[in-house]
Amino acid sequence: MKRERQSRILEIIESQDIETQDQLADILRSEGYSVTQATISRDINELQLGKLPCGNGKRKIAIQPAGDMHLTNKYIRVLRDGFLSMDSAQNILVVKTVSGMAMAVAASLDALHMKEVVGSIAGDDTIMMAIRTTQETARVMDKIREYL
Repeated sequence: MKRERQSRILEIIESQDIETQDQLADILRSEGYSVTQATISRDINELQLGKLPCGNGKRKIAIQPAGDMHLTNKYIRVLRDGFLSMDSAQNILVVKTVSGMAMAVAASLDALHMKEVVGSIAGDDTIMMAIRTTQETARVMDKIREYL
């Protein structure tokens, strides 16, 4: 039953933006699973799920990029420590960092695997990121704000 439930959890979070454990529990209960909040919490832990930005300032339960929550948290910490500001010029995102931190921040942004980003170039305190479209540039900026 546990393996089946956890498999269903993965299917649900892949197909829907689930923001809370309660929301996930309600869906599972409506499908006939007998779950408590503690059960959901254990499943999330065992599946190594976390909360990732999903836009509009919201976060959703999701599979961690690269499957390593500890590593993802390190990247976010580097981003927070080095980030100063960002601005866009159509589909180019320019990120300003603390002097000497651009390469580390760029590596952190790359490790977050944002599908909208084509590539990035870092200098000493500036990163230029090529984004597929102007609309996706706005989404990337929102994602970065959520990580900050």
